[in-house]
Amino acid sequence: MSFLRGFQYAFSGIIHCIKNERNMRFHTVAALYVLVFARFFDFSKDEYILLLLTISTVISAEMFNTALENLCDKVSKEFHPLIKSAKDCAAGAVLILAIFAVVIGIILFGNINGIISMYNFYITHPINLLLLTISAVLSVLYIIGRRKKSK
Repeated sequence: MSFLRGFQYAFSGIIHCIKNERNMRFHTVAALYVLVFARFFDFSKDEYILLLLTISTVISAEMFNTALENLCDKVSKEFHPLIKSAKDCAAGAVLILAIFAVVIGIILFGNINGIISMYNFYITHPINLLLLTISAVLSVLYIIGRRKKSK
């Protein structure tokens, strides 16, 4: 397998998860908003590194969870307690990471000066507030949009 072909397979996996997994769409949208709002906070280099590691860890865990679920479904469509346990454990791992990502977000974004900076920006730039509102509505539609699962 060529080096570039490996990237093609990797990107194919990312696209598959985004198209077929609502939680992956949620995580990618949340990551995008976190990165947009981060510019209003005076984060240090280390805080940005923590933010990026947190985002990438949650998204990667969601992809591992999807891979495990797909493999389990291929092995057997019938109920089996070990398959249920594997799927539940993988989903639980993603949940733990997501909860801690929220805690890290609260710690990083809990700075009142950053919140005031963000508020002042959107109040003084109503077109940006409108764009933010429209993007939020479109994001919700994107997340909940029903996608046909690929086989």
